[in-house]
Amino acid sequence: MLEPLTTSLEKVFGFHDFRTGQQAALTALEAGQDTLAVLPTGAGKTLIYQLYGYRHPGCVLIISPLLSLMNDQVNRMHMAGFRQAAAINSLTSYVERQEIQRHLRDYQFLFMSPEMLAQPQMLAQVKQLPLSLLVIDEAHCIVQWGPDFRPEYLLLGAIRTQLNHPLTLMLTATAGTTTRQEIAKQLRSQPTIVAESVDRPNIYLDVEQLDTEPAKQERLTALVDQLQGPGVIYFSSKQQASDTALRLQQQTGRRVAAYHAGLSSEDRFKIQQQFMASQLDVICATSAFGMGIDKNDVRYVIHYHLPADFESYAQEIGRAGRDGLPSVAILLYVSGDEQLPLMLGQLNRPEADTIHRYYARPQAFNEDDAAIALLGFYRRHGISEAAVIQLFSRRERERNRALAQMLAYVREPHCLRHNWLQAFDEQSRPHDEQCCSPAGMPLDLMRLGLRATPQKAPTDVAEDWVARLRQLF
Repeated sequence: MLEPLTTSLEKVFGFHDFRTGQQAALTALEAGQDTLAVLPTGAGKTLIYQLYGYRHPGCVLIISPLLSLMNDQVNRMHMAGFRQAAAINSLTSYVERQEIQRHLRDYQFLFMSPEMLAQPQMLAQVKQLPLSLLVIDEAHCIVQWGPDFRPEYLLLGAIRTQLNHPLTLMLTATAGTTTRQEIAKQLRSQPTIVAESVDRPNIYLDVEQLDTEPAKQERLTALVDQLQGPGVIYFSSKQQASDTALRLQQQTGRRVAAYHAGLSSEDRFKIQQQFMASQLDVICATSAFGMGIDKNDVRYVIHYHLPADFESYAQEIGRAGRDGLPSVAILLYVSGDEQLPLMLGQLNRPEADTIHRYYARPQAFNEDDAAIALLGFYRRHGISEAAVIQLFSRRERERNRALAQMLAYVREPHCLRHNWLQAFDEQSRPHDEQCCSPAGMPLDLMRLGLRATPQKAPTDVAEDWVARLRQLF
């Protein structure tokens, strides 16, 4: 008979109590129920599958979206005493991968991307494993990415069927009712849902409407100069993230770096580690940065560009204030900013006419084009022309609805938190001065305790030391 969950928790991690949601998710899994755990950033979601793996024989297979996230989690598990953990991804050397695959049955925890698992040879090997648990980490990616970016996410339901429907844990920090339903549908599951509030009362919400792009840049510089760090600034453009990082470093004297998919894996890993070690003050990032980042003292998150949806926004502002101390999430907006997410949403989306012509004569098209490569993926997996057209049409409707919600948030005249939580079917607490400042209301960093202490000039520091030495002697 298995020992109580609290006994295992203390034995493995040294904790006496579970965090909110952890025990409920584990209890559902122990009862053999697929579980969708919607727990806020910093709630300790990884502990759920680690503890389950400790308590049950077999392999825990974790499907994870980011290479750096996988490798970071494997390293942490090794440090925590889970030695039989490995990741197989494009960063794994050929020799190391061969070694892992030769001893696949010996591993207690295996991390893979959907693309790696979808490879026929890898899937055939995984089918031979005694899986105790399948984990879909960052499960909201199934909805946000699947149709027109990393479509392998749409195969996870079929793969789960091929694996004979193993017990499945779906993890995410944000998922409203519609997203939860879509995750369950895609994975062909009827999970028990364990959900905690997405609200983080210690994060003050702020929207600032500016007249021009130069005014927005000037305001960003002023905020970085005034705010206590560390901080993260999100952009929708890799080039703008890089250019702004350089400008902020020159104008504010802060230690700033850019982080985006255009950098090498090695550079991204180095920047992430430097930020974690407090060797950098500010990260100018695209959405590639943040998943799995376990830095508790991020004091502010600024969005330079308008997020495409509330789920992304909630994920990203959730990087702030994980230590429970006052923090701020600031969204800068200039009229017309919504055009960028609209344009990005169309990048890989082929028109109905292109889809029809491709399905009629696929050999006439070059799959070097991202949109055509996407069509090739769907065709090879037996998805019909009509189904593909329907898929993209539905995706466009969802994007437009989500963007309309974000614009309503930007223009909210009363309470940002009420508007935001409404999107997740939650009620907000009564509005007060620690809650938010909608557009038109000034942001008082001093009152919030988030204004940086002005740096003293070197001469002042020297005089302070002289006075201190006189006192001592």
